Amino acid sequence: MEQLSLARQIDIVFKQLREELAQLKSGIVYVQIRNNVIGKFGVRHDPIESKDGKVSRVGAGLSEAQQISLRNMAIESLCLKKNWTHGEIQFEFALKNNQLVTSVQFESNYNMSNLLPRFRRAGIQT
Repeated sequence: MEQLSLARQIDIVFKQLREELAQLKSGIVYVQIRNNVIGKFGVRHDPIESKDGKVSRVGAGLSEAQQISLRNMAIESLCLKKNWTHGEIQFEFALKNNQLVTSVQFESNYNMSNLLPRFRRAGIQT
């Protein structure tokens, strides 16, 4: 995976989630990244909706065209974040009036235990 670009890895994620997305009208696709490699990924969602107090399972979800649109937005959004290798990206989606609405959220993660040896080598007191 280290040799695959992050964009290609995102493409693989969306191909893997195709069947699940076809059953969802809303949710969040998330990818956790470390050293520019996607480790954990999945979908956060609640596939149950309620109307007039009656609970039912969600029927048809994203069409193939809508999934392609979501995947393209996800790949294009990578251009917004430069020099970033650790964290999580969340791609939120929802069908509203049969139109796909999306947003993206980036979360950077840092590990202090990785930074301390660098400061010590530089002679900076920790």
